[in-house]
Amino acid sequence: MFSQLKSLGLYGLDAYVVGVEADISQGLPSFDVVGLPDASVKESRERVRSSLKNCGFDFPVSRITINLSPADIKKEGPVYDLPMLIALLCATRQLNGDFADCAFAGELSLSGDIRPVSGILPMAIKAKEAGFKHFFIPYANAAEGSVVEGIEILPVKNIAQLVNHINNKEKLTSASQFVFSEQDSFELPDFADVCGQLEARRAIEIAAAGGHNILLVGPPGSGKSMLAKRIPSILPDMAFEESIETTKIHSVAGVLPSGTPLIRTRPFRSPHQTVSAAGLSGGGRIPKPGEISLAHNGVLFLDELPEFNRDALEILRQPLEDGSVTISRVSGTLTYPCSIMLICAMNPCPCGFYGHPTRKCTCPPGAVAKYLSRISGPLLDRLDLHVEVPPVNFNELTAPSTGESSAKIKERVNRTRALQQQRYKDCGFSCNARLTPSMLRKYCVLTDEAKKLLRDAFEGMGLSARAYDRIVKVSRTIADLDGRELIEAEHIAEAVQYRSLDRKYWSGH
Repeated sequence: MFSQLKSLGLYGLDAYVVGVEADISQGLPSFDVVGLPDASVKESRERVRSSLKNCGFDFPVSRITINLSPADIKKEGPVYDLPMLIALLCATRQLNGDFADCAFAGELSLSGDIRPVSGILPMAIKAKEAGFKHFFIPYANAAEGSVVEGIEILPVKNIAQLVNHINNKEKLTSASQFVFSEQDSFELPDFADVCGQLEARRAIEIAAAGGHNILLVGPPGSGKSMLAKRIPSILPDMAFEESIETTKIHSVAGVLPSGTPLIRTRPFRSPHQTVSAAGLSGGGRIPKPGEISLAHNGVLFLDELPEFNRDALEILRQPLEDGSVTISRVSGTLTYPCSIMLICAMNPCPCGFYGHPTRKCTCPPGAVAKYLSRISGPLLDRLDLHVEVPPVNFNELTAPSTGESSAKIKERVNRTRALQQQRYKDCGFSCNARLTPSMLRKYCVLTDEAKKLLRDAFEGMGLSARAYDRIVKVSRTIADLDGRELIEAEHIAEAVQYRSLDRKYWSGH
């Protein structure tokens, strides 16, 4: 006796159709799963066996073979539990139905309940593309599956409910179609809570408006982390395409919150200093997204930057340039997107008070140089803005709040990003930070006075070609905030001052 139906598997961010074939034949009782299954897929045999018995079905005492095709791709995860059980029921003639236009995905409990699995969104997208009309998924994944139009998403709580649907006893209710909205009720920390720090706030607004990376340097308690955690509140609203791409990454990684159809608030990832290089970039036998990809279309915040492992920090260099990270393993090579704003914060020395206006640095000789040397020059060069965050004085802490709210700053950021989206509509990106060197001459036109000032800064400060590009990109953003088409000397002057901090701290050591 033989039966077959369809499921879906994951490879990176993409799903693929998996054929689930069940064969019942004479011979010594056995239950084999073939088709390059990993350990979790092989364990499906025990979950399927127990679910069948506990739901009142007969488990065949025969030679059972389950084949997962294509057989040359490694299968992982419990997503094939449900299709394997349905295939067995059909092969033993305990269930009859036409499943040519159906796909199944879900993990089984021993009692027959259907548990959620990772990657339902990319699976639903692929199921629609493959021409399936019905997709049976776990009830807990209903919100995620409801995002995809053109296919009926059927959430299932347990095996009994699914069998009743197939036998036309009690039909399942389709998941309601999700309607995208740019507004999200999730409350974010507000910049109105920040006391003082006008220069740092200005630099952060520029970074948000152009998608630039930024380094915040200052003593403990000056508000570096407080400022960084408020950056998502001024970033532009996510477009539908951005939400889909971000949600797919979180779904594949298994970190999408339950009941969340789409991620509509830009991610803010803040890994601990002990994170490994693989934790940042992604890894595993079949590579999963790392922190840098989970922050895609949002913010990756590295607090206490010198405390991170040097190898982990150097991993960031290529992804920051390319906007994607490629992970190679024996099983294959996968590329995940990682278009992020990198926000870094650090103290100027181990004790934190090097250069402090009122407190003396207590670090021993050579400690400051050793501490700062943990940040390599190439990584420092990739941080567009270097900003000093001074200690807040008593008057600023006790004065009535006069700082702008995040809503007002976000209005200017949205307006500036709209200019950039219009300017780069045919280029495949939407912010100044993604400009390639070949595009600088076309989109970053400088006045004669601005050119002279930039030449003087380049020669006087000994800047690299990469630093030159970063200054031009930041000045383009400053000009956009001012509503200017040409980059003028004042824009260059402000951009150059955001490259001087490394000379203050690093050049002397």
